[in-house]
Amino acid sequence: MSRVARLGAFIVATLAILAVGVFIIGSKQYLFTSTYQLKARFDNVAGLDAGADVRVGGVHSGTVRSISLPHQPGEKVTVLVDLDKSTHEIVKQDSVASIETEGLLGNQYLAISFGSSGKPDLRDGDIVPSQPPLQMSDLLQKMSGILDTSQQAIRNATGAAEHLDSISAKIDGGRGTVGALVNDRQLYSNLSQTTSALHDTMVHAQAGVTDFQENMEALKHNFLLRGYFKNRGYEDSAELAKNAVERLPQGTPMKEFTYPAMQLFDKRDSAKLKNQKSLNAAGQFLATNEFGCAVVVVSAGLGGDTQKDLVLTGARAMVVRGYLVDNFGFDDSQFRILGTGKQTDEASDAGWGAVRILIYPVGTGIVPNLPVRGPVATTPKPQPLGAREN
Repeated sequence: MSRVARLGAFIVATLAILAVGVFIIGSKQYLFTSTYQLKARFDNVAGLDAGADVRVGGVHSGTVRSISLPHQPGEKVTVLVDLDKSTHEIVKQDSVASIETEGLLGNQYLAISFGSSGKPDLRDGDIVPSQPPLQMSDLLQKMSGILDTSQQAIRNATGAAEHLDSISAKIDGGRGTVGALVNDRQLYSNLSQTTSALHDTMVHAQAGVTDFQENMEALKHNFLLRGYFKNRGYEDSAELAKNAVERLPQGTPMKEFTYPAMQLFDKRDSAKLKNQKSLNAAGQFLATNEFGCAVVVVSAGLGGDTQKDLVLTGARAMVVRGYLVDNFGFDDSQFRILGTGKQTDEASDAGWGAVRILIYPVGTGIVPNLPVRGPVATTPKPQPLGAREN
C-alpha cells in the first residue's frame, strides 16, 4: 500500500473515531436528543456541580446545565436542568427535586420524583418544587450529640454501680439496719415476731370495728333505743319528701312502664330491690328521649296496715328512682316519686302492689314537692317495716 493510501486510511479512521466520540458525548449530554428545561432552587446545593446527572425514578434522564448563585442575600441558588422529553408524562407540578448522594461518600446528583396522575404537566422553564439536601456535616453533628449523651449515660451507670458496690460491702460487713438484719439472725427473728404481732392486732381491731358497726345498726332499730337515734337525724322524712309529690301532673303520659311489685322487691313489706335490670328499659328511655317530667308511682295491695303501706310505697318509689338516676345519664331534676299506699291495680300480684313509671312530654308542668310534716320512720336504705314499729 502506497504512502498516500495509508495516510488516507489513517484520516478516515480518525474521523470515524471522532464521529463515534461525538455521538457518545452527545448521547451523554443530550446534545442530540429532544429536551426541555426545568429549574429548581435550593438554599445550598451541597456540592452539586454542573454536568451532574438528573435522575427521574432512579433512571438517568437528564443533566444539570448550570448552577447560578443568587443576586442578593436571602435568595436561593438556581439549578437549571435539561430533561428528556419522554419524562413529560411522569414529571408533574407536584414532583419534588432533591439532591442525593451515590452511596455514603459518592457524587451528588439531582433526583426528581414522579408526579401524581391528573396533575398538570411542567412546561419548559417552570420551577419544580425542591426539598433541602441532607448534608453530611449535619448528620455528623447529630451523631456527635448522640455519642455525648451515650457517654454521659455510661458514666451515670458506672457511678450507680460503684454506689451499689459500696452499699453491698456495708451490708456484708453488718453495718446499718439492713446489714444488722442480714447478719444477725436473732434481730431478724425478733423483728419478724413483732411484725406478726402487729398484724394480728390490726386484724382483731378491724374485727372489733366491724362488730361495733353491726351492733350500732342493730341498736338503731331496737324498740327501746329507736327514739334516741331518730332525734339525732338517723331517721327522718327528708329523703322521701325531697322528691315526693302529692298528685300526678295534668296531661297524658307519652310513655308508661308498669311492673308488679313482686317482680322488683324481695319481700312483701320490704323496699329492697331485686331484679333491678327489669328497670333498664325505662332507664334507657329516660336517657335517650326528651321529657317534661317523670313520676315513679308505687301502690300497695289491699291487705296490711294503711299507714305502714303508705310509708312503704314512698320508700319503694325512692329506691326505684335512685336506681334509675345512678345508672342512667339523664336530667333528674324533673324526676319525682309518689307513694299512693293501698290501691287496686291490675298489675298488682298477691297483694304486693305495683310500680308504674309515667313519663310526660316536654311542656308538662311539675307538681310541687310534698312538704315535710315531721319525722317518719324511714331511712335512705329502707328496711322491712316490721323492724321499725314504735
